[in-house]
Amino acid sequence: MSLERFLQNAVSSWMSEEGPDSDIVLSSRIRLARNLKDYKFPIIFSREEAQEIIHWAERRLSRNSYQENGHFEFLGMDSLKPIEKRVLVEKHLISPNLAESSPYGAVLLSANEEISVMINEEDHIRIQCLYPGLQLVEALKTAGGIDDWIEEQGTYAFDEERGYLTSCPTNVGTGLRASVMMHLPGLVLTRQINRIIPAINQLGLVVRGIYGEGSEALGNLFQISNQITLGKPEEDIVADLLSVVEQIIERERVAREALVKTSDIQLEDRVFRSYGILANSRIIESKEAAKCLSDLRLGIDLGYIKDISKTILNELMILTQPGFLQQYAGGPLKADERDIRRAALIRERLILEKKDEQGGNVQ
Repeated sequence: MSLERFLQNAVSSWMSEEGPDSDIVLSSRIRLARNLKDYKFPIIFSREEAQEIIHWAERRLSRNSYQENGHFEFLGMDSLKPIEKRVLVEKHLISPNLAESSPYGAVLLSANEEISVMINEEDHIRIQCLYPGLQLVEALKTAGGIDDWIEEQGTYAFDEERGYLTSCPTNVGTGLRASVMMHLPGLVLTRQINRIIPAINQLGLVVRGIYGEGSEALGNLFQISNQITLGKPEEDIVADLLSVVEQIIERERVAREALVKTSDIQLEDRVFRSYGILANSRIIESKEAAKCLSDLRLGIDLGYIKDISKTILNELMILTQPGFLQQYAGGPLKADERDIRRAALIRERLILEKKDEQGGNVQ
């Protein structure tokens, strides 16, 4: 398969499109946890109950269209190959927990992959909306509409005092997890990030890596989300997160300006060295690739590099993950083989970008 065709099939809209404040915020995500009344929760339900819920979702959700999004594509975890499930995890469309739940789990995906509805993950239903840039309010509105639509098909487990009931006590109440993925090289290079993260945690928010809990902050990418789901309306939770994120955006921009004023030539050198590594390496490990891609994206945002799309970081941070590399290769790869493929894919992607800038017929 050519890289052009692979990209057309592989890249979700949140990776390839720019949104508000997309120089710093790569994506906004809203996730709602819900359970159906009269069924045991996934942590204790039987295989028969799990299959009943899957059949309900396939019958009531995938066969009905939702507004302009049309019909959702239904994918049962038991019908997917391990590499295919890994790719869905790397695209943030399903969780690692759902990928491991076969044959009990499934997912419904919208055509543009901005919306995914996970079935039988930690809860019966997990609605997720993923938008490019800083669009938490828009994502919440979409998620709320889907939530209402699903509730028309079945009755949720709900308590008048506690709110929505969930498998994990930390999700009880609204069941809402709002998060943004931020690129913060300025705060990392100026060493302010070590002071900011504890301050964020004290505000009832949590900072994680690119793949959530337990993951590393590769490529200066940080995921910031709410911890509190009980006792606050959904709109207030999102407003509080948005307020903090806007302050971080401002600090990141100030940090970048300071770096340009005090270390312009050194910063430019760092950017172009990383660009050179990405454009010419024959072998590259994931950590080095992430570091160089972060530098490249910073160089694009600062105007050092003018002929590459801003969305390159979004795309290549996902496309160079193990699942994608193996899907592109057409089969399993050993670690050293992935490093070779990763370098080749990055080189090819940069070449395609050049062709696009020169008027080539790409994407």
